[in-house]
Formats: sequence, structure tokens, C-alpha cells
Amino acid sequence: MEADDAYHALPAEEVLKRLDTGLGGLSGDEVRRRLEVYGYNEIEAEKRASAFLIWFKQFKSPLILILIAATLISYVISVVEGEFPVDSILIFAIVLAASTLGFFQEYRAEKAIEALKRLLTPTVAVIRENVEKVVSAKEIVPGDIVVVRAGDRVVADCRLIEGFDLQVDEAPLTGESTPVQKQVDPVPWDTPLPDRRCMLFAGTAVTYGKGRAVVVATGMRTELGKIAREVAEIEVSETPLERRMKRLGSVLGKLVIILCILIASALIIEDLIVVGSLTMETVMTTMLFAIALAVAVIPEALPAIVTGTLAIGMREMAKRNALVRRMPAVETLGCVTVICSDKTGTLTKGEMTVRKIYVDGSVVEVTGVGYEPRGEIRGQYDPDGKSFKLLMLASVLCNDAWLRQSGGRWVIDGDPTEGALVVAAEKAGFKHVELRAKYPRVGEVPFSSERKRMTTMHRLEDGDVAFMKGALEVVLERCRYIQEGGEARELTERDREELLMMNEKFASEALRNLAFAYKKLDGTGSQGDVEEDMVFLGIVGMIDPPREEAIKAVEVCKRVGIKTVMITGDHKLTALAIAKQMGIYRDGDIVLTGEELEKMSDEELAKIVDRVTVYARVSPIQKLKIVRAWKSRGEIVAMTGDGVNDAPAVKQADIGVAMGVTGTEVTKEASDMILLDDNFATIVKAIELGRWIYDNIKKYLVYLLESNIVEIAMITVAAIVGTYYFKELALPLLPVHILYINLATDGLPALALGIAPPDPDVMKRPPRNPRESIFSGEAMPFLITIPAINTPILLAIYFYEYAAAGPARAMSMVFLTFVFLELVVAINCRSLRFTTIEAPPHKLLIIAVLWEAVLISILLFIPASREALNVVLPTFSDMGLIALICGSTFVLREAIKKLIVVKRVSWAAPSPSPTN
Repeated sequence: MEADDAYHALPAEEVLKRLDTGLGGLSGDEVRRRLEVYGYNEIEAEKRASAFLIWFKQFKSPLILILIAATLISYVISVVEGEFPVDSILIFAIVLAASTLGFFQEYRAEKAIEALKRLLTPTVAVIRENVEKVVSAKEIVPGDIVVVRAGDRVVADCRLIEGFDLQVDEAPLTGESTPVQKQVDPVPWDTPLPDRRCMLFAGTAVTYGKGRAVVVATGMRTELGKIAREVAEIEVSETPLERRMKRLGSVLGKLVIILCILIASALIIEDLIVVGSLTMETVMTTMLFAIALAVAVIPEALPAIVTGTLAIGMREMAKRNALVRRMPAVETLGCVTVICSDKTGTLTKGEMTVRKIYVDGSVVEVTGVGYEPRGEIRGQYDPDGKSFKLLMLASVLCNDAWLRQSGGRWVIDGDPTEGALVVAAEKAGFKHVELRAKYPRVGEVPFSSERKRMTTMHRLEDGDVAFMKGALEVVLERCRYIQEGGEARELTERDREELLMMNEKFASEALRNLAFAYKKLDGTGSQGDVEEDMVFLGIVGMIDPPREEAIKAVEVCKRVGIKTVMITGDHKLTALAIAKQMGIYRDGDIVLTGEELEKMSDEELAKIVDRVTVYARVSPIQKLKIVRAWKSRGEIVAMTGDGVNDAPAVKQADIGVAMGVTGTEVTKEASDMILLDDNFATIVKAIELGRWIYDNIKKYLVYLLESNIVEIAMITVAAIVGTYYFKELALPLLPVHILYINLATDGLPALALGIAPPDPDVMKRPPRNPRESIFSGEAMPFLITIPAINTPILLAIYFYEYAAAGPARAMSMVFLTFVFLELVVAINCRSLRFTTIEAPPHKLLIIAVLWEAVLISILLFIPASREALNVVLPTFSDMGLIALICGSTFVLREAIKKLIVVKRVSWAAPSPSPTN
């Protein structure tokens, strides 16, 4: 009893024989034995990280590790010198703040996902020992005979052995947008999974009819389980931000080590030459210098600011119905170059919708999308005419679906195709609940796959009437008349040709068509010849339509250089029609089917993948192949989806996006982000937020690092010059000064920069190159010009004051000037692309700068604070000099910003993306 046997290719009797079972089902003892062999019918959930592991993961950053090392060294020095370890406590507090904030956001996201979980059907009807009983779904075993009815969820892979008009919604597994008509007869062994009409698959739902089937696979052996296992085996790759921060941490760490070794070696060699031995004073001085340099090199606030900005981004995205599971994914959204999107339920509504109606010789259009009964009928028709009224009555009465509201959404109970007819009638003012109560059904000839039609009889005011719906060819065969205006006339051969041509025209637009007819009965309601000599009413064409907001979102993606690719399990004609409506497919693009894709190697696909915009009838493995082809070209890929079939590709993508409402749990677990409203347009908004966040990360990274560059340059130059001229190690800033600048002075302004409003051109640029440095473009001129201006000024002040008034006053003046220079630089960094006139500082940035200015002013007038900071009280002339320096350097930096040529992409004519 192997789960991967080709049961779909075997007759039902042979399947029962192979599984050693029968129509009467298994015995209780046999069920227990098979449970021991196969285990419970459960999908093994991916093991979630514990709260501790989520918290511990926050300490993997190289920057955090360097700060921990600096904390330990600083603590050792404080203990040796008998001082209170203020520096080490401050540094470690920052480490804890960053790690705790990151933990809180990721842990909260995981809890939100648990809240989103929906349980699968907990019970299932099964025949055991010739008795139908209801058992727990997890206790189903291969060989069980299950009974399925409309509304049931299939809980295991099964081979159908008996079916009555059975239709199954397989969209979660295959992407098929309409229910699949099932059959008992076997199909060839090489039939693709979506076309195995004699099989029922776990995770799908019965929409119509009933049947019995034998279970052939459970748990991880089902098609759903195979996908879940494949998802678990895919390793999550690092985001661009994680890679950049790791490189930055590595560079800064190496810089600390190299500078410390060079300066320490010089001091030790000098001590050995002058004194003849290494003194403890030299060792302590060297360690003090190393701590000062380490503290200067590492932007202590950076981990906390990065985490804080990403956390704020997560919160903003959650407000816009995008739940981010992995914090760095917020930034990755900003550099997405390709969106590979599932069609059904993502680009489309996932709800069949009537789009066109042919009645009285005219085609009318129906507006609105999905099951919400909001829209109108447009075109040349008489809403009060007999033909239209009868057609709407037929749509409502010859129908078993019901429309209702649930949780603020409109839903259909029953077949989605019949639901679309009900919604269209509601838009025209025909209330299905009232009409069915007013005109009760008195007879019925049910639909079947063989008949391809359904007929119901109803009692109207002027007598009994039969309404028929079905495939056009089938309905036409039973029609002798056609309704035209208020009268029924003989149906001519020309009429038949015109109707067939109209049916083909609708089909060429990927519409699924149903024809309607009626017949007045003799009042008895008997079936007899009820389906003969009927009056043809019209044709109704429907489709799972594109979301209106998704069409706009695709257009926005085009304009900003993001490639949108449709991937679906649906038929090629349907997929192409939707892609054209949405603007995804353009003349010259390539459309590939799963069969064509299967014959291509990974290398062959990678060569043409940028020209393929539509993939139809593809399998889950092929979706994975498509994502990998894009990634092999260096693109940042977002994969959206809701079905189980999307999960492997969703996890493989740089940004995996799952649907929160219709999405399966397997896909949610694999994703980086969940759309709580299942709206494709939300992704574009998330991409905009991602670009905004990346820009802000760049702003405060420049702001923090330029400060560190100035500190390193000052300490290194002062150490060399001081040792040479003053015959002692000259430190322009002590570790406590550097910590104050890096944490207190830079902290709040940097956080304010992290939430600064987006630049005016944030959605007018093509996606950035994912391989570019975070310091590329407008960032590098800032990192060069700011230190080039500030460092000479601060060194000049230091050496002048050192020579004139000694090291204490020299350090004080350097410290205070540096503090106020940083506050001015923060305003310069409000935008790296626009001047402060074009992009003025926002309220929070102004408040942060003013607060820091007031804070340092207050501390200067408190003796204990001055002592802790090792500063002396400045004079009014000192503060006047500092103000003059700050004002002149601010103007100079703004002038340089204006002169620097920064490419600003015009919204009207964006630079073409390499993928477009």
C-alpha cells in the first residue's frame, strides 16, 4: 500500500483490492493496526522557535557581539581602577534594548499568526464495518471508505469509487479557479495532477454533489504533505539588509582590531625604547585607548535604531493589512524587482463574476467584482422587458446557491458558478431569497456531468414554468423557440449560428458560458417532456475577474520598474485573457504552459525568464523552478500566493507573501509577510513602505557613521600627533564623551530620521540594484564631505585649546562643539537627495534636536553632571563660536547637497528596469 502508486490510472475495483479493503470499510482492529503503520492523518507542522531562541537570535549581529566585547573590556578597566562601571552599563543597556525590541516584534508576529490559524475539518464521515459513522479526521487511514458531501473538506488523498454530480474546489492545491467535475473512471498514469478527475486531494473542498472514495494516502504522504515537507527543506536566505549589516559589522570589527593593534604596538614599542620595560601605566593607557577606539568605531545606537525603524515599519504595514513575520523583510520589500503572483484569489478575486449577458440580440455588461452585490447592468436592453426578467428569474430559481454576509464579507453557500448568477441577479434588483419564497420549486431534473444541464420547475402567477441552464450546445438542442422582446418566435438556423458565434466570442475572452431557456408547463408540474420544445432566453458569461485595485497596482509596478509575472494552475486561455486585462501581458511576451516548462532545463529557462509574463497549468515544483530562475539572474523576487501549491515557491522567494483570509496554513508558515485583506494592491503599498524604510535606514546610517568616522579620525590623529609633540597620549574625547555623542546626542535624532516622511520621489524610481552598497549613490558624498568638514574643525579646536589651556578645556570644547555639530547634521540628513527647503525637517526631528540641545545645556549647569562627563563650563564666547561653526557648516553642507548631482527619476518617464 504505497501512497505514490498511480491509483488514478487504476479501476476503482483494483484500487480497493490493492488497499485490501471493500465497500463496507475496515474493521476497528484493522484501523488500529494501520494507525500504527501509517500514523495519524496530520501534517507535521514546522517547529516554531521558542521565545528564548527568538530572543537569542537577536545577539547574532556582529555589531552586537563587538559591543558585548567592548562592555566586558570596559567593565574590567573599571574594576581595576576601582571606578563605577558607567561606560559598560550604558553599552550593555543599548545591547539589551536592541535585542528586546527585536524579540518583541518577531514574537508578536508569531503570536498573530497563531491567532490567524483555522482548524481543518475535525471530523469526517466514514464507512467502517458496513456502518456510516463520524470520526476524527486525524484517525483516517489508507483503505478507509469516506463519504463526502457538498460543504465537506477533503481530509486525505482519495480515489473516487462513487460520485453523483460531484464538484470539488481544488484552487488551494492546483490554482484551478472553477470547481472540478469529478468522475469515477480512471485516467492515464501520466495525467498531470490538476486533471486527475477520479482523485480527491487533501485540503480541497466539495462544492456540489456527493460521493464515496477510498483513502489512498494520509498525513505527510498526501500531495499536501509532500508540499509541506518540501517547504520545510527549503532554507530561508538572508535578506539584503542582513547581508549588508553583517558586512558592515565585519568591516567595523576588523577596523577596531587593526587600529588597536597599530596604536598599541606604537605605544608599547615607545615604552620599551624609552623606559626599557612595559609598564602597567602603558597597559592601562593602551586598554583605555582601545576602549575609546572601539566605542568610537561602533555606532552603539545603530542596532537599536535599525531594530526600532524596522519595528515601526512592521507596525505601519500592519495598519495597512500586511503582517510581517521576519523583521528584515520590511527593508527587502523596498528592493523587490519581480513579483511572481498566483492568479486565483490574488490577482483575481477568487470569486466567479458575471461579466457579460447576451439577451434580446444584444450584449450587456455587468460591473462589479466578486460576490458583493454592488454593480450595474450597462448596455442596450430593456430592464422591464420580458426576456431580461425571465433570464434573471431563471438565474435565481434554477440555482441551488445562496448569497449571505459573514464577518463583513459576502460569501456563497454552494457552487461558485451558481453564486455568480445569484449576484448578477441581485445587481439587477432580483432578490433571490424573496423570489425563491414567492416562486417555490415544485420539481427538478438535477444536473449531471453526462446531461450537462439542470432543469427546475416553479409555480409562477400565470402557471408553472420550467427553467433550464447548461452548456449552450446542450440547451440549444432542446429549444424550438427563442424569446425576442415580449414574444417567443421560432428558432431559425441563422439564430443557432449567431448564438454559437456569440458563445465562441465569449469563450475567446476566457468567459465561462451558461445558456438559459424556459417553458410554460401544463400546470401539473410533471417532468414528462419538460425539457423539449423550450424557449431560448440568453447566454451568461462569467469569469474569476481581476481585482480592480490589483489592475492599478500592476500599473504602478510597471511605472516604477517592477516586473509582474502571473503563475497559475488555470488553463492557458483563461490565464492569458486575465493577463491582458491586467496589463501583465504585452505583445511579444512569452506564455509558457507547465508541459512546455517541464521540457526546459533550469539554464534554458533562466535565459528567457525575463520575457515570460504568464505561466499556465504549472505544478508546485515548476513554480519553484520559476522563482529560482529569476533569483539566478540576481533579481529580488516576491512570490504571492494562497494555496498549498504556492508554499514552496513562497518560501524560496526573497519575499514570500501569503493571503491571510483564503491562505492555507502551510503557505502562511512559509511566508515572510501575510496580507490580512488578501489584496494584491497591499503589496505595492508594502513595497512603497519598504523603499521608505530603506531610505531612512540609509539616512540614519550615514548620520551615525559620519560621527564615528570623525571620532576615529580625531582619536587616531590626536594620538599620533599628541605622542609626537606633547610626549603623551592625547585623547580629544574620552569613552564617556563618545558614548554620550553616540547614544544621547545621536540616538533620538537618528530615531527621528528613521521615521522621517518619505522623499517626494520614493515611488518614482526604479528598484535599486540589490547588489549595490548601502553607501552607494547619494550616501557616499555625505560620508566623505561631512567628516571632511567636521574633523579639521574639531582637531583645530582641540590642539589650540590643548596648547593654550590644557587637555581638560580642550576636551570640553571638542565635546560640546561635536554635540551641536551632530544636531545640525541631523537636520542636513533629513533627506540625502533633497535640500531642507525641498524636504523640510518633520516635527519629531525638530523636537529631538531641540530636546538634545536643551538636555546638554541643563547638564552643563549641574556640577555632578559636569564631573561625570569630564567637562568644564563654557563661556558665552565659547557658545557663540560653537553657534557660528554650526551655522556656517550647515549652510556649506546644504550647498554641497544642492551641487551634488543625484539622479531623480521622473514619475512620467522612469528609468527602464532590466527585467522589463
